Amino acid sequence: MSKTIGFIGCGNMGSAMVGGMIKSGNIDKKNIFIFDHSSKKSSYLKEIYGINIVKSNKEIASECEIIILSVKPNIYKEVIEEIRDIVDEKKIVVTIAAGQTIADVEKMFNKPVRIIRTMPNTPALVGEGMSALCKNELATKEDLEDIKVLFESFGEAEIIKEDLIDAFIAVSGSSPAYVFMFIEALADGAVLEGMPRDKAYKMACQAVLGSAKMVMESGEHPGKLKDNVCSPGGTTIEAVAELESKGFKSAVISAMRKCAHKSRYMK
Repeated sequence: MSKTIGFIGCGNMGSAMVGGMIKSGNIDKKNIFIFDHSSKKSSYLKEIYGINIVKSNKEIASECEIIILSVKPNIYKEVIEEIRDIVDEKKIVVTIAAGQTIADVEKMFNKPVRIIRTMPNTPALVGEGMSALCKNELATKEDLEDIKVLFESFGEAEIIKEDLIDAFIAVSGSSPAYVFMFIEALADGAVLEGMPRDKAYKMACQAVLGSAKMVMESGEHPGKLKDNVCSPGGTTIEAVAELESKGFKSAVISAMRKCAHKSRYMK
């Protein structure tokens, strides 16, 4: 992609996206601009990736064709008020904030603006992100496809209806945290059984990675793949029974409901 891309804010998610874009080799670092209030963060990203650092949000809005609002939801209004007069219908505004709907952002701009609402996740940093995208009426199908290609530079991306964004956040946007907790728990269990910590993490990570790949590539239902591992009277079914007795699946589903609810009402 040859368009200029500007990040307003570059925290954990923004940094992961920048890193993923650069590592993909599909985005030229000279086309990426960032502004973050933390000069330490900006300097670090420039040193690592060789991207452009600018001095203000207004400069991002002025210089870039695609403007990614990578700031916390509660300061969207403040940032948009700052750049509103600079952003015109030629630019594409990309949002990544939970709780800030397309209608919310349109109201903040108070004028016609091409908006693509997205939700990526932090595995973008290693080229394995999962992102969801939807657009407002002014943005074209071509705009949406362009941003989809951009987000696919650091993983997979799907176009969905906006009313599914909160479900997406629960199942993918926030879920790396749940998976990291699961990996940590697997490793802790192995350490409890005498496994050295470094080997425990490697084994746990590979088990999760391989299992996910099996689901993706085999096309089999996860339940069937689980059944295939559970020999009658064996070790695996013993562990599965214990997880079920502790409410493993219901706890995950309950956590996702909480996550989606928080996303729905976060401002």
